[in-house]
Amino acid sequence: MNLEKLLSISGKPGLYELMTQTRDGLVAKSLIDGKKIAISARHNVSLLSEIAIYTLSAELPLKQVFQKISNKEQGGAALSHKSSKDQLEEYFFDVLPDYDEDKVYASDIKKILQWYNVLQKQGLVNFVNEEAPKEALSEEE
Repeated sequence: MNLEKLLSISGKPGLYELMTQTRDGLVAKSLIDGKKIAISARHNVSLLSEIAIYTLSAELPLKQVFQKISNKEQGGAALSHKSSKDQLEEYFFDVLPDYDEDKVYASDIKKILQWYNVLQKQGLVNFVNEEAPKEALSEEE
């Protein structure tokens, strides 16, 4: 799974795939319903590849958090983001025991689980390490 072209847009539900860049902004396609939308510069857009979760020792990239959820669920769906705050925190503690409870809020956990479930439903949780072949080539030289 490549998070480089996946976007979260403030004020818009779900996740979007970056289609193209325009003079005034971006064109993205919803992963939920497949509709294309124009995104202007006034929208707050976050690339999933740039998001990390605070742990007690370092920041863990979102892709690795998704990998841990996928491992726990054996590629299946995660806990619903509509679960209670206590259930969300308990589930996330099982997935990532050293997450920083002071910096990672229940609303963050909700978003992460919602995003994971959208990606899982779309069949985008294939976690083959894209960098492994490059590293293997450099070691052989």
